[in-house]
This record gives sequence, C-alpha cells and structure tokens, in this order.
Amino acid sequence: MSAPIALLSVYDKTNLLELASGLHGAGVRLLGSGGTAKKIREAGIPIEDVSDITKAPEMLGGRVKTLHPAVHGGILARSIPSDEADLKAQNISPISIVVCNLYPFTETIAKPGCSLADAVEEIDIGGVTLLRAAAKNHERVSVLSDPADYAEFLAAWKQGNGDVGQAIRSKLALKAFEMTAKYDEAISAYFREKYASSDLPKDKLAGPVQRMALRYGANPHQKPAQAFVTEGELPFKTLCGSPGYINLLDALNSYALVKELSESLNLPAAASFKHVSPAGAAVGLELNEVEKQVYGVDDLKEPLTALAAAYARARGADRMSSFGDFIALSHPCDLATARIVSREVSDGMIAPGYSPEALEILSKKKGGKYCVLQMDPAYKPAEIETRQVYGVSLQQRRNDAKIDANLSSNIVTKNKELNNQALTDLIVATLALKYTQSNSVAHEGRPVVAPAPPRVLALPFKKGVKRAEKANAIDLFVAAEPLEGSEKAQWESLFEEVPAPLTAEERAAHLRRLDGVACSSDAFFPFPDNVHRARRSGVRYLAAPSGSVMDAECIKAADEHGMVFAHTSLRLFHH
Repeated sequence: MSAPIALLSVYDKTNLLELASGLHGAGVRLLGSGGTAKKIREAGIPIEDVSDITKAPEMLGGRVKTLHPAVHGGILARSIPSDEADLKAQNISPISIVVCNLYPFTETIAKPGCSLADAVEEIDIGGVTLLRAAAKNHERVSVLSDPADYAEFLAAWKQGNGDVGQAIRSKLALKAFEMTAKYDEAISAYFREKYASSDLPKDKLAGPVQRMALRYGANPHQKPAQAFVTEGELPFKTLCGSPGYINLLDALNSYALVKELSESLNLPAAASFKHVSPAGAAVGLELNEVEKQVYGVDDLKEPLTALAAAYARARGADRMSSFGDFIALSHPCDLATARIVSREVSDGMIAPGYSPEALEILSKKKGGKYCVLQMDPAYKPAEIETRQVYGVSLQQRRNDAKIDANLSSNIVTKNKELNNQALTDLIVATLALKYTQSNSVAHEGRPVVAPAPPRVLALPFKKGVKRAEKANAIDLFVAAEPLEGSEKAQWESLFEEVPAPLTAEERAAHLRRLDGVACSSDAFFPFPDNVHRARRSGVRYLAAPSGSVMDAECIKAADEHGMVFAHTSLRLFHH
C-alpha cells in the first residue's frame, strides 16, 4: 500500500516545520508548492514539488501553482470504484491531507497606500480552490487551514494510525469553509467600496450603488461605519444632507411601518420616529377645525392633503418625543407636507418621492443639511434577517405578520360593537407596536372631544414663541408640575399673561368626556389593572394577544367598563 500524501501550500508558515516533521515521521509523503516546499526542504525534511506530479512548472509569476487535475483529482476522488478507476487511468495518486492558508488580503488592504494592483495580487485563487476541494471531500480528506490545529491533528493521526476520525475531518472542513467565506466577504467588501459606493463619481461606478459610507456609527467614536447590500442595489438614495447610522435605523424601520400602514388601510401614512421607535404614526384622515388647532396646522396656507394630515397627526401624537424626529411617508412628499415639516425640528425624512416644490423647501432646511432620502417603493427585503450582538450572529424570519381587520375579529367581551373608526384605530395602533421596542402598548384614536381641556388651546403665548417651546410649556401646564426659580421664570416669560392652573373641576370634566380611544398591546395583559388604567385614559377598544392566566379577569374588567376587547393571538415583540 502506497504512503498517504499530504499537500502543503501555505502563506502563514507558523508551526509548518513541526507539522512537516511529524507527518514525515509518521510515514506521510509530502508535496509542497513554491516557498512552502523550499522552507521544508531547507530544514532537511524530504519533500517533493507539486510540479513533480503535475509535470508543469509554476507560471505567471506564481499565479498558477496547484491548479491541475493531478492535484484536484487526487483531492476530490471519493473512495468508490468509479473514482478509483479514473485515478488509475490518469496515473493520479489520491491526496489524504491538504494544508493550506491564504494570502493576507485583509492585512494588505489595511496598509496605507495600498493600490488596487496590490490588493488584486493578494487575492488567493489556488489556495481557496485547495481548501474548498478538500473540505468538500472531507469524508476522506483532512484539510488544515489554521496552524493552531496542527498539533491536535498530528496527535490524532498518530493515535489513529493514519485515520483521525470523521469528527475531526468534519470540524476541520467547517473551519475551512468559514475561512473561505470570510475571505470572499472581505474581497467583495473591498471591491464594493471601489466600484459600487455612493461617494464615487459616476464615471467610477461600475454598476448600481451597493454601499454608503457613514460618518460614524451610533456614536462619534464608532468608526468606520457603512450601510450596504450584497445583492442588487441600496434601496434608498440621498437627495440632500448626509444620513447617519441612527438616521438609517429610524428611516428603514419607519418606512417599513408606513408602507404596511398604507397597504393595510389604503390610505397615505406617516410616522415620526425617534431612536428606532415611533413617537407617533397615523393615516391620512381629514382633520376637523379643532384637530387642526390641536396639531398646530390651523394656520397653514396650503390646503391640507391626506398625506399632510397623516404627518400632522403622527407628529402631534407626542410632540415632546417627536422633537428632532426622523419622518417616514408612504407616498411622495407634497408641498403641504413639506411646509409642515419645514416648521418643525426634525433630523430627516424618507419617502418614495418628492414633488419639485417639496424638495426645494426641504433642501433649504437646516442650511441645506437636512437629510432627505428617497426610498425605492418596489424594494422587498429578504425573508431571513441577521443581526450581530457582541460578536454573535442572530438570525430569524422577518416579522411579516399581516395586520388587518381579521386580527381583531375574535371579540371576547359582551360588547362586540367595533365600528369602522375604532377598527382603523386598532390597526394603526397594532402596526405601530410591530415597530416599537417591547414591551409596549399603543394608544390611537380620534376621541369624541378635543384631546386637551379647552383652555389649553387658547393659552396666551407671546408672539415669537417657538413651536417646540409651546409644546414644552403646554406639557408643563397640563401636568401641573410645581416649578421654582429660573425654570418657573422661564415658563412664565412665554406668556402675555401667566395662565391660572387648570382646576380639579376642569381636569375631571375633560376626563369624563374623553372616550373612544383604541389601545393595542404587543403581549397579553398580565393583570386586570391594565384594563382599568386604560379606561381612565378614555380607552373604549382593546386589542391584545391571549395567553395570560388572568385572561378571564381582564375580560371581566373590560365588561365592567362596557369595553370592546379583541384577542389577537399574535404577539408582536420587537427588539
């Protein structure tokens, strides 16, 4: 029986001589390429050149060394009669061990002044082919891609009299596959930056834009940062400004929300996002005169479009949390919507398009630095999504659960009167939850009275008080927080006449009239006090998954208040 053959072709020669000596001592015939064979031979260890079996010299300056049927036939041959017959007919010997690691591509491109030619020369061809061939045939062949595995392999080889066992071969094959995958990923990332980055001039772009360099990650010290896709092209482009890492988290999450909202209800939709959760989300239902005043658009000169109404509602749902928001629109931004946005403190916007008049207004915001992104409305994300946390990759099916009227069809309370307005509100609230950090509940509604005591809408602000200052002042007024010192003086300075606090009677009267609010939860209600608390905020319609041991008590509490409670049977955690 002929001696087993090991083929050695490595760039990193760490522990190479110890391995070669051990293999030779165990009766293994050694074959080597170029510098690998030279180093082993100089150490006095017998080794043959690869050219001895290929009968062809290395060529093209070392670019072709091991790419030959005599090599890969010997590696890929299985222990079956037909493969053995093919080897015999071609006078090829089977190869049992492949030792290979790759040119240092990532180290090379990290060097200052690395040219494209330098990078290209460090793209390993023969090494990757050796690793993949050996790993593919790991039922028979052992592949060593990491010098750290040499000692364990040698010990197993000697202990098994030339058979390290399938478990070791499988482990080594997986490591080789992972090495080549990582290597290919580094190469594609390099050429993505060189040929498909958004910052390249048009004459340098080789195809669709796949990458966008970012100033930094979540914080200024987290560099470098980028956004990219590995297939097709980036589904958005920058029309104005420069998006940051957090901007894109908000933009992509918020656009997914408004796209679903619009598709579910066949209405224009808008969302106001802050730090990867919606501060508000809404669809384009007409505003009455009181609502226009509440949402601060009663003085708008342009007629309110459905899209403008959607954003007014979304922004006004929580004006404090919406300060500095990232906006998403389901439909192309029109003039009226741009006018509203131009008056607010906002970081950016994403929409499937912009009218020329709207883009002109937005491009002047923040001195031309306002971030305006245009989303491809035809884009569909992959079914499987992957994220990495602390070096560990997590993968799951994308949350593609459909939120529609059917979700609220299982009404478990005595009151089953779910009107169309309430159903729309529950859909909006539930869809907002799908993109809100858990655990969360979402309130949505157009209550039968104005969402504030009447005096709030007539506070005597001085001329020139900014919208954000008004929002903060109203919040303090309604909350009745005790103010002292400079904070009190600053608050009082905003008014022509300092308003008297809301009386207990005013508050009670307002709460008595507050009704018709819809509330959805991303998980079951654990206790009936959740239901009682919701009712105190005017909630009449509830939606939540079932599954709590207290379900019956929660339903009982809802019945006590004459509420409508739908069990959705769909948990919507989002992290």
